[in-house]
Amino acid sequence: MDAQAQTAAAGAPQTHPTPSQPAAGAAAAGRRYGVHFSASSFIQAPLSALLEYSGILRADPGGGGPHNQAGGGEVSIRIVGSGEAGAAVERREEDRVMEDDSEAAHAHAQGNPSTSATSGGEGGGGRGDSSSSYQRYDIQQVARWVEQILPFSLLLLVVFIRQHLQGFFVTIWIAAVMFKSNDILRKQTALKGERKMSVLVGITILFVVHVFGVYWCYKDGDLVRPLVALSPKEIPPFWHAIFIILVNDTMVRQTAMIIKCMILMYYKNSKGRSYRRQGQMLTVVEYFLLLYRALLPTPVWYRFFLNKEYGSLFSSLTTGLYLTFKLTSVVEKVQSFLTSLRALSHKDFHYGSYATSEQVSATGDMCAICQEKMHTPILLRCKHIFCEDCVSEWFERERTCPLCRALVKPADLRSFGDGSTSLFFQLF
Repeated sequence: MDAQAQTAAAGAPQTHPTPSQPAAGAAAAGRRYGVHFSASSFIQAPLSALLEYSGILRADPGGGGPHNQAGGGEVSIRIVGSGEAGAAVERREEDRVMEDDSEAAHAHAQGNPSTSATSGGEGGGGRGDSSSSYQRYDIQQVARWVEQILPFSLLLLVVFIRQHLQGFFVTIWIAAVMFKSNDILRKQTALKGERKMSVLVGITILFVVHVFGVYWCYKDGDLVRPLVALSPKEIPPFWHAIFIILVNDTMVRQTAMIIKCMILMYYKNSKGRSYRRQGQMLTVVEYFLLLYRALLPTPVWYRFFLNKEYGSLFSSLTTGLYLTFKLTSVVEKVQSFLTSLRALSHKDFHYGSYATSEQVSATGDMCAICQEKMHTPILLRCKHIFCEDCVSEWFERERTCPLCRALVKPADLRSFGDGSTSLFFQLF
């Protein structure tokens, strides 16, 4: 038996594909339709595996770039007997003649403009495929770069968390308590006359203990000084300044929740005018809180920017810019607070007036919201009448009439009569 090698040119028709090609095609089709997802490939290259799984990148069995994808010939070896040697030689001669003819035809097509114009569609498709392959190659290179720096970035993140482990734990804890406290306070506000005084007292005590506990744990730090508009004694590092501002901002909101609990105790059996007054009081407390929270970070950042190590000119410039930006936000908060105070001082309604007995009798003396007899009826601008208690609660959320959907309440300040507290952190 003699061994003879036959080399097939790139792009020649292949009647006998190698066994690895169906497997690679099946794997690529499986990845495209979400049937197969290799755990080993995800561990070795997670980002590339996800991009291939989502269809953004196509699988590259050869592992090469766009140049390797453009042309890839294959070499097949077949063992033939001695009797077939002559026939094999003749077939090689025929293949060589066919290759020469195809090369001559290709050269003629390149030199003939009409032939090039005729095959323009195919050429355009080839250029599009080449461009898309280059784009996929660039995405794959970016993905590999991200995969290379990802372990190091995660390692740095772990070290950073370990260096500030106590700060991370305290921040997560007080934020979780604040979110839960806001939810509890809103539920107690919605209960209205069904609130229990013992529950409100217990919630207030827990809030007080939590606030004093946090400040007692950091009594030797710089947490208390910004509360009275005093700068820290020393220039705080960046992350320490962020920690001071986050803790103070959360604890001030917790203190405002204590004041709101006291208001709920005072208006426990709120009806009609009292319920409206309770909502206005809660709104005033919230807008005063927003104003105070806007001023709270100022001493910390003032001390941080006024760092002479960067030069007097640079530190003065950054401090002046910060105070200018802060002044614009503080002016807006002052205007909102004054507007809420004016709404509290007004005894009349800005969406209607008290209805007379004749007007109530004409409508049937039945509230469309609570389906009960009218209690302190209010005549809206659209001439519909409701209980003061019901319509006051309605306008905490809406600005239109409950029946005709006409715009009744003007677009003024947002109401916090439901007992909610702003959950956004005031960092700057």
